[in-house]
Amino acid sequence: MSHTAHIPSHRKPRRSASKMALRAGVTGGVLSTLAVAGASGAANAAEPVTQTIELPTLTTDLSSQVAQSADATQQAAANYQLQAERDEAFANAAKQAKKDQAAAEKKAEAKKKAEAAAKEKAEREAAAQQAASRSSERTTLSTASAPAASTATVAAPASGSVGAVISFLRAQVGDAYVMGGTGPNSWDCSGLVQAAFKQAGVDLPRTSQEQSTFGTPVSLSNVQVGDILYWGGAGSAYHVGVYIGGGQYLDAANPSKGVVIQDLSGYPASGAVRAL
Repeated sequence: MSHTAHIPSHRKPRRSASKMALRAGVTGGVLSTLAVAGASGAANAAEPVTQTIELPTLTTDLSSQVAQSADATQQAAANYQLQAERDEAFANAAKQAKKDQAAAEKKAEAKKKAEAAAKEKAEREAAAQQAASRSSERTTLSTASAPAASTATVAAPASGSVGAVISFLRAQVGDAYVMGGTGPNSWDCSGLVQAAFKQAGVDLPRTSQEQSTFGTPVSLSNVQVGDILYWGGAGSAYHVGVYIGGGQYLDAANPSKGVVIQDLSGYPASGAVRAL
């Protein structure tokens, strides 16, 4: 026995030739792959890659279709706007037609009322003229039958002058009262009296204050048909009317009454003047 036989050997067991060849081949393949990859990476680093992206080009037909679509959209918008304008115009025309119709109906109604009022006024005037004619005849007969001495002491008014005043006043009964009104269908108190006396050729002043001092003052106990009655002081009167006999007077009273005949007992006058 050798003197080293008891010492374990530190050598590794030899590998077979086939295993060693296989490992060598694998190692070589890996190194080859790494070498190729390294070379490729170096080449890529040296020369940057340029990539060109080609955008699709619009064909002539597609461009035409886009243009036609835009035109169609614009035309549709124009049509909608035109229709809206037509609708608005139609609505405005309908409103105006309604207003015109209402105005025409109102005008026709006013005309109808005016014609009725004119007819009624004409009838009143005719009745007043007949009454004035009868009154004049009675006055003439009364004067003719009175004693001569009596007629000599009575100063009769000008022929028909008082009758003309009363006839005119009665024809205005029912007209409206309007402050400052001078006719022909609306009056204030002094405007009516002034217009009535103008029928007899008497030019009265315009206001009630002035009319209350025009002519000859008379007492209320001696008042006669055609005398001017006033309310308030002479020269400061605030209202006037005309005595028509039988304890009554005619005046443009106020906005609620208009031109009316009233009793003196209900609203006694302050004084009277005689202008005829």
